[in-house]
Order: sequence, then structure tokens, then C-alpha cells
Amino acid sequence: MKPLEKFLKKQGSHLAARAGPGAGGQLPRRQSVSKILLPGFLKEPPEEPPEGGTDTAGDGRWLELRPPDSSLRSPTSFSSEELSPGGGGGGETQLSPESVPTCCWAPLAEPESPDRLLGRLLERLGGDPTAPHGHGCGADLLLDDIVLTHSLFLPTEQFLHQLHQHFMTASTIPSPPCWKEGEAMHRKRAVLVILLHFLETYKGILQEEEKAGKVIKDLYLLIMKDSSLYHKLEDEILKLHQLVETVELKVTEESHPPSKQVKPLFRHFRRIDSCLQTRVAFRGSDEIFCRVYMPDHSYVTIRSRLSASVQDILASVTEKLQYSDEQPTREEALILVAVASSGEKSVLQPNEECVFTTLGINSHLFACTKESFPSLVPLPEEIQVSPGDTEIHRVEAEDVANHLTAFHWELFRCVHELEFVDYVFHGERGRRETANLELLLQRCSEVQHWVATEVLLCESLGKRAHLLKKFIKVAAVCKQNQDMLTFYAVVIGLNNAPVSRLRLTWEKLPGKFKNLFRKFENLTDPCRNHKSYREVLSRMKPPIIPFVPLILKDLTFLHEASKTLVDGLVNVEKLHSVAEKVRTIRKCRSRPLCLEMESSPQQLQTKAYVRQFQVIDNQNLLFELSHKLESNSQ
Repeated sequence: MKPLEKFLKKQGSHLAARAGPGAGGQLPRRQSVSKILLPGFLKEPPEEPPEGGTDTAGDGRWLELRPPDSSLRSPTSFSSEELSPGGGGGGETQLSPESVPTCCWAPLAEPESPDRLLGRLLERLGGDPTAPHGHGCGADLLLDDIVLTHSLFLPTEQFLHQLHQHFMTASTIPSPPCWKEGEAMHRKRAVLVILLHFLETYKGILQEEEKAGKVIKDLYLLIMKDSSLYHKLEDEILKLHQLVETVELKVTEESHPPSKQVKPLFRHFRRIDSCLQTRVAFRGSDEIFCRVYMPDHSYVTIRSRLSASVQDILASVTEKLQYSDEQPTREEALILVAVASSGEKSVLQPNEECVFTTLGINSHLFACTKESFPSLVPLPEEIQVSPGDTEIHRVEAEDVANHLTAFHWELFRCVHELEFVDYVFHGERGRRETANLELLLQRCSEVQHWVATEVLLCESLGKRAHLLKKFIKVAAVCKQNQDMLTFYAVVIGLNNAPVSRLRLTWEKLPGKFKNLFRKFENLTDPCRNHKSYREVLSRMKPPIIPFVPLILKDLTFLHEASKTLVDGLVNVEKLHSVAEKVRTIRKCRSRPLCLEMESSPQQLQTKAYVRQFQVIDNQNLLFELSHKLESNSQ
């Protein structure tokens, strides 16, 4: 289990215990070998719950949110300024009752079971607009809540089947006797509204769900048969047609599947042309190249789907090595092992999927037999260091910071908002839905180790102090760019024990930069649930790159502090709190990032350097380097 997931599990267990004996249990977390360097404060439980209306003072089962007390508006009617995380005082982690979007939310009159919740939503959407609880009275935000979080209590395929069944019921002639005149038409329109919102939210990731795609197509055909009844919704019908085309899954027999371009992951062959390309989101069906090593450090290069299982990877390795021809029974004896630069080994289970994006920074896949497992050692190049001036000494701090922000914005944009929910709530369901989030977390860890690596490979005391100064400048520019992810990573890297113990180096740092770094440390102070950071973030307007691990921490609090189902009924208030968290991510990306950077050869060289760091992630080795530089520092 990787450190971040250990931290999330520890946080959830602590908070659930505080909530009382009725607090919800925790879902099993998926196994992973990703290594993420976490600051000490993320290992401590929060001193107060994340702002947003959670209340664990009761039985720990229900989240309590007060109803809206001002006029209701559709989420699409807000301006960019209103959509920014500012104004609520809670930063990226919440939308307080005083902030704008929360005023649209109106809870259901009473809790419902998972099977009936969608029906209640259809009633709200298809009701008389003039009625007290008709369409528009919090219905739009309730719709978004359920679309974003339905997988917490209902699988997507089952959710779509229910939607399909409701449309079929509304098409029944005669209509159910309990329905009012015209209610069938209102129900059909409500189904159309839900389907449109679902497709708009899930577009780009439904290609991986063949069964769900089939239900969508069947429902789409039913709606198109009645399209003449929707003369007032011509734009919606056109939009539905366009969205359905984006989730086409099957290729007709007459046509051939388009050739897929193999996408590069971090550190794959270190190709300059690959690292300079704009990053695009990964999907489970994407193909990548990967090296799988043998115990003697020879390797084979395989082409594999990102979502390939360990069993599939071993089959490709076996085919490459031609084990099947020489020793047919050898395949069963092979196991796949992830080996970190520190020598830590983790055996991957045959049914595990998408293991590529969960590897540590300098971890590699090894195929071996059980007998040769104890002899596995890290690759030699991963534990060798070459002290001396590196690229960081030749580039300007502002250029490095801007390229870091640009690259991390690309990675952040690739993460689908639902990956945050799947990562925390559905860790046991596989990794296909969270590959982009895994890569972003991996990059955060890489930047932290990059800072420590560059400082500790600098043998000159004067140059080392100058490097500290440069990294503080990088953090300052990143904060100015509203890239809080990189800002945190750099500060955490400078606070890494092998670096922070270099007393002579820090003493040579000018007082101005000592004071500036002290301010940065105060900003990352976890006291009062990261109050300083949240206040600064609340004053920012999009585009923003938030500190993603803290978002996961807050989602874990929501997950563990209350149950999703209580006595078989859906905790809608919890769904709303989770959806609010997801919407803050959406709002951080509601405006494009615009950084002015030259396209000179020197800038391209800096861009390539920033996008493919070579780092040491072995903490023991970092300490050895630190003691060689200053053996007596405390």
C-alpha cells in the first residue's frame, strides 16, 4: 500500500472513530507500489473538519447541511468570477452556505433508497416549474450531485438501466393512473435532461464502458423515435446526437479500427520529441511501450494497453522470450515484480490492472520465477550518482517555474473530475479510471525529490546556497502563477530532512530569502486544517492548480466520517458534500492558463529538462549524500 493511501486510510480511521460507533466502515484500498513523499503534516489528523458543513457530533452517519436561504439559480448561469473558489473562505475544499452555488441546493423531503432516488430526481425535474419543489428549485444542482456521485451507491450500468426503464414506463399507454395529465411527457423530458447532463459529465471516459455505452445507445434510439414531441428542445436533441457520437464503442464490421498512437509515459525511453508534446489524457485502451526486466537486468520491450492486467503483461513477455516454445510450463512459474531503487520489492497479483501508472518514480517491472525472486536488485543506473553542475544551474528560476506550471496544468487538465471520486471511494474497483490522477500524484512526488536531488548533488557550498535561493524563487513564481501544487512540492522538497539538516548551507542564505521561505512554511502550516493555505486559495481566481493531495484528504474525511447508505437509504447530504468538492476542481479549471513564454532553442531545452527530471527517490541514498556534504550538521 503506497504512502498516500496509508495516510488517507489513517485519516479516515481516525475521523471515523471520532464520529462515534455509528460511523461508516472503510472500503478496502487497492494495492499499489507508487511512492509519494508526503510532508509530516499530511500524516496528522486534521484539527477541525474541512469547511463545507460536515457535522460529526451526532451519530456519525448523516451529514447535515442547512437548506438554501436565498434565490435559486441554475449552475450554468454563474459568471466566471462566481465560479471561482473565492468568497467562501474555504478555498478549494468547500462551497460554504454563504457562497453562490450552494444557494441552488435543496434537499429531498426525505431520504430514499438507491432504487428510488432516480425516480425522485425525475419527479423534481419533471414537475411543474411553479410548484414549491418543481424544476429549478435546486433540481439542477441535485441533478449534478447525483450524476457525479451515483457510483457511490449504484453502478453506472444500473443507473442507466433505471433511466431506460423510466423512459419505457413514461411511454406506456395508458399512463399509470396515479400520474396527472401530461406527466408522461414531463417524465420523458426529464429523462432527456438527465441523459444530456450525464453524457456531458462523462464524455471522454465512457469509451471504456461497453455495456454502459450499449444502454445509452438504446435509450438514445427511443428518444429519437419521440423527437417530434420535443419541438421546444431541438437544441437539446442536437446536443444529444453529438454527445452520443462521442461514446461510440464498437466499430462496424465493414470498417477497420483506426490505428492508435502509442502514448509516452514519464521516463519512457526519455525521448525528447515525446516529452515536448502536449500531454493528453490516458484511457485504459491506450497503448504504451514498456520495458520488463529479467533478473540479469536484460529486458524486453512490450507494447501493451494501459489497462492490461499483470497476466496479460506476462503473456506478452513470454511471447517475446519465446518461453512457450522452449518450456511450455514456464509461463505459470513467472511472476511480475515491481522493484524500487531502494531495493523494495512488491509482487503484483495476476488480476491487477493498469500497473504502469502506479509504479514509483524509479521503479521497474521485473519478470522472474519464484526461485529467482530473492536475487532481484535495482538497476545499477538507478543507484549511481554523478555530482556536478546540472541544467538547473544554467537556467533562470522564472523560466523553470513557468515551465513547471505549464506542464502541471497540462497534467491537471488531463485528470477527469470523476477520478478524484473513484480514487477515494472506489479504490478496490481497479485503476483504469484514475490513471491520470496517479500520474499527477507521481509527478508531485517527483518534483519533491528533484529539489532534494539537485541540492544534494551540488558539492560547492556557495553554489548549494545559491541553489536554495533559486528554488525559493521558483516557489515564489509558482505561487504567483497560482500553481499551488508545484509550490507545495518545492517547499516540501526543501524541508526534506537530508536538505533541511544542511546547517552551513542554510546559514549562507541571504536573510531576505530566509524570511521569504519562513513565510512559505507558514503558508503550508497544517494548523487549523491548513487554514492559511485555504485562505490564500479562497482569494485566487481561476486558473488554479490546487494542492491535489489535500483534496484527496478532504474527500477521505467525507468518505469516512459518514455512511453513504444508512439503513438502506442514500445519504444525499453526503453526496452533495462530495459533489461540491468535485465542483471546486471544475471551477479551478474554468479558465485557460495563459503564460507568456518564448519559443527559443534555450526555452525548448528548459522545457525538455523540466518535463523529464532525473531524480533520486531513495531516501537512504539522499541521507548519505547529505552527510558527505556536511557530516556534523544537525
